[in-house]
Order: sequence, then C-alpha cells, then structure tokens
Amino acid sequence: MKIAIPNNGNMVNQHFGMSKSFVIATIEDKKIVNIEEVSAVELAHQHEGLANLLAKNGATVVITGGIGGGAISGLKQNGLEVITGASGEYKQVIEEYINGTLTDKHVTCNHTGEHHHQ
Repeated sequence: MKIAIPNNGNMVNQHFGMSKSFVIATIEDKKIVNIEEVSAVELAHQHEGLANLLAKNGATVVITGGIGGGAISGLKQNGLEVITGASGEYKQVIEEYINGTLTDKHVTCNHTGEHHHQ
C-alpha cells in the first residue's frame, strides 16, 4: 500500500491544492518501509494533474488537511481513498492511519468561504 500526503517540510500541508510536494509512503506489514518525496510545483490547483501524479506513483490513499470538493472528486475518480482533516507531522499521521486511529474529518475548502489563498 502507498499513502500520499501533501507536505510542508515534515508537516501535513493544510492546503492540498497549493502543495509544492507530496510524500508517498510505502507500507508493508503495518510498517513504513519507504518514504519518497515527489514534486508537484507545476501542478498547483490542477486537480486532475495532481490525482494522476499520485496514482502514477502508486498511491491508493491520500491523507490531507484541507482540500476542495473538486480535488476530492478528481482523486476519487482515480480510485484513491481520501481522508481529510489531518494535521501534524506526516509520519505520525501515517502511523495513526496504519493503527486505525486516524478518522476522516470531512474537511473541505471552497474559494468563496472562510478559506483564502495567500
């Protein structure tokens, strides 16, 4: 299994569409066996491009903080499971997922509400 997380350093990026990179963790026997970082700089706000990038890298699960409905749709159309509302260090978030303690908080952002681009 591979889990993709938008990262900002070692933290979960709270804005999926603005992520410059994603970590993709390979999980075997409930352990992290590899973590690689892939660039997404040229794909900012390109929902289909981001979904294709993650699927091409073998991800089956995407864990993120805030994410828009269009991005969620794009990911799910590529067969990816999406878990939202995660925060903190991405390695800890992956461990929570592996241990079954990470829950989807159904956090979505839109461009007309409280969430604004910087």
